[in-house]
Amino acid sequence: MSNDSNCGCTGDTVRAERDPAYRRALWIVVILNLGFGAIEIVGGFIANSQALKADSLDFIGDGTITLAGLLAIGWTALARARIALVQGLFLLMLGIGVVGVALWRALTAVPPEAELMGGIGVAALLVNLTSAAVLSRFREGDANVRAVWLFSRNDAIANVAVIIAAGLVAWTGRAWPDLAVAAVIAAIFLHSAFEILRSARTELRELSTVAGQ
Repeated sequence: MSNDSNCGCTGDTVRAERDPAYRRALWIVVILNLGFGAIEIVGGFIANSQALKADSLDFIGDGTITLAGLLAIGWTALARARIALVQGLFLLMLGIGVVGVALWRALTAVPPEAELMGGIGVAALLVNLTSAAVLSRFREGDANVRAVWLFSRNDAIANVAVIIAAGLVAWTGRAWPDLAVAAVIAAIFLHSAFEILRSARTELRELSTVAGQ
């Protein structure tokens, strides 16, 4: 999901404040992301799949950031920037954790349960396609509005990668496809965290400059 230029949150908070339909769409995305993220992380442990665990954190991260953005509507710019900074640090720690576990798993190289991994990957794809469908009517607009829809679409593409990795695990009997997809998802996750932190720090500097004048 994209981060708002003012708060690091997902979506256009100004539009969300003025457009009830857009706000309802964002709430649906929050529920889908947080709900399925919790389900997927359990499935990731059961299937012993690092790709599923990484994807679940992507769901939870997207849902958390969007939720924070919705709750922060009407807050001061300084408060939103500080919340964004905390969000970025939280996501950064999650991303580093995924990379660390993936590296540890690379040493053991135990293949995950390919059938369960693929099944959950299909379910995750359906959830992201639903989110994209809910947001599709809002895909035209400013950069923030369009980015929300585009990131839901891109998450669906990542789910396709998980499904392909499950097929490769079943075919080869090796763990490397699972670890490779987990590494890619973790890299995207870390990139999002750095973008949020960069945006939040820039906003905080600008607000400090204005306050000091």
